Amino acid sequence: MTGARTFEDFIVGETWTSASVELTEAEIIAFARANDPQPMHTDPEAAKDGRFGGLIASGWQIAALSMRLFIDTGGYGATPVVGMGIDELRWKKPVRPGDRLHVVREVIDTQLSRSNPKYGVIRTRVSVINQDGETVMSLISMGQVPVRSGSLCSL
Repeated sequence: MTGARTFEDFIVGETWTSASVELTEAEIIAFARANDPQPMHTDPEAAKDGRFGGLIASGWQIAALSMRLFIDTGGYGATPVVGMGIDELRWKKPVRPGDRLHVVREVIDTQLSRSNPKYGVIRTRVSVINQDGETVMSLISMGQVPVRSGSLCSL
């Protein structure tokens, strides 16, 4: 999907699935050093003795990765989307070096904005899934997209 999409183009039940990517130890450590510098994310030796028995990715890295994979998939096309919030963010399983992740995103609700009817709100369920088919993170996101010019009368 490369063209611009407007509110009217999104249908409840529509899904996008990203390509999968492998998360490396170096990527996990680099992200954590910059953003979540805890030993379970930054120090493989210290992590061996920790709760998870080894190095794991920061949940914030997985959340950021989910956005990048979605944008790369082109779900919103060329339409700039303003993020409005996240609900129900859950980190369900640790992500380790070598895990392959992909994102499935499903439109679960569309509503015309009450405060500015030039925009619509798209709610999506986001699932980050590993190579074993396990959901490692889930969330519900809200994004604002423009309404097609002149279509307000038909809503």
